[in-house]
Amino acid sequence: MLTVQIVLFDGFDLLDAIAPYEVFCAAAMYAENALSVEFVTAEGPRSVVSGINGLKIEASSRLNPERADIILVPGASGSVAGDGPDSIPAILKRAINTELTGMIRQAIGQKDIVVATVCGGSLLLAMGGHLDGRPAVTHHLGMDLLGATGAIPIPARVVDDGNLVTGGGVTSGLDVALYLVERELGPRIAHAVEQLFEYERRGTVWREKGIAPSSPKAVTGEETNIEANKAGMAHDISNTSYGKSDFDGDWNTIIATPVGKMEVKLSISTSNGIIQGKATQEDETIDFINPLLQDNKLTWSLRITKPILLNLNFEVAAGGDHMTGIVKAGILPASKLTGKRVSLPRNVHLQ
Repeated sequence: MLTVQIVLFDGFDLLDAIAPYEVFCAAAMYAENALSVEFVTAEGPRSVVSGINGLKIEASSRLNPERADIILVPGASGSVAGDGPDSIPAILKRAINTELTGMIRQAIGQKDIVVATVCGGSLLLAMGGHLDGRPAVTHHLGMDLLGATGAIPIPARVVDDGNLVTGGGVTSGLDVALYLVERELGPRIAHAVEQLFEYERRGTVWREKGIAPSSPKAVTGEETNIEANKAGMAHDISNTSYGKSDFDGDWNTIIATPVGKMEVKLSISTSNGIIQGKATQEDETIDFINPLLQDNKLTWSLRITKPILLNLNFEVAAGGDHMTGIVKAGILPASKLTGKRVSLPRNVHLQ
C-alpha cells in the first residue's frame, strides 16, 4: 500500500493541505485502497491551527519517514509584507525550529521516499537547507527567495526532480497530487479523479530530461557587442583595486531580520589593492562574495546557514567606527545592519 503523510504545522495554508488530501482520498477509492493518506505533525497527534482565521485540523499521527512513501509539506498562510509574528517568513521559521527539519532531512536523503511540497512548502525545505542545487518552484512571490537559498527556481506549475516534487501557488496542490497519483498508480486512476473533480491538471510537469530549449531569438552583431561590453564591464569591476578603505578592520555587527537578530563579526581588509572580507557567525566563517566599493558604499554577497539557509546581499556605509546598512534576501523585507569597529589592521589610522 502507498502511504501518504501530509505534514501540518501551526500557520499552515488550508488549501495547500486539503486539496492534496482530497485527491489522494479519491485515488484510494478508485484504486481499491491501494493508497492511504493521513494528516501528521512533527510532534504527534494534535489539533493544528491553520493560518486561515485560526481554523483547526486534527492530525492523527506523528510524521514517520520510515513508514511513508510520500511526504507532502504545505506552505504557510500569513502576511507577505512586514516582519511580524504572523508573517509567512516568521511562520516558516517557527516550523523549521521544530523536529520537522530533521525528519525532512532524513526523508529527502532516501531515494525511495518522495518529498512533495505545495506553494511555500518548498521555501520551508529550502530555508532548512534541504534544496541546495535542486530545481524547485514555489509561489511566484517567493521565487527570488527560493533562489536566495541556493535552490534553482523553475517557473513551472509542477517540478519533478526525482524524489522531490514541488508545486507553485496554492491551487497547485491539486496538480501536485494528481501528478503523483499518475506517477505512482498510473494515468487511469489519475484520470478518474480528474473526472470526479471536473478538473484537469494544469501545465507541463518540468523535468530535467530531453533536449534543452535554445533561445528563440537570434543574436545580432549589435547585441553581441553589447554583451561583450557587459562582460568587459564585469571584468573591470572584478579587478578594481583600492587603497586602504574606511571599512578595514574587525566589526561586531547585528542584523535585525524577520526571523530574529543575528550577531555577525566582519573582518575586512585591503590587500594588494583588493578588498577582502570574512563573516563569522558562531563557529562558521564565510568569505565575502564579490565585494565592491563604490560611491563610499561597500557591497557584497554572503551565503549563510544560520538561522536559515540564505544568500544575502549587503550594502553598508561606514563613518568613523560605526557601520550601517541593509541586508536583502529575495522578497524578505530588508534587514537593518548596525555595527561597531572593534579593531583596526596594522598600520591603518583613520583621519
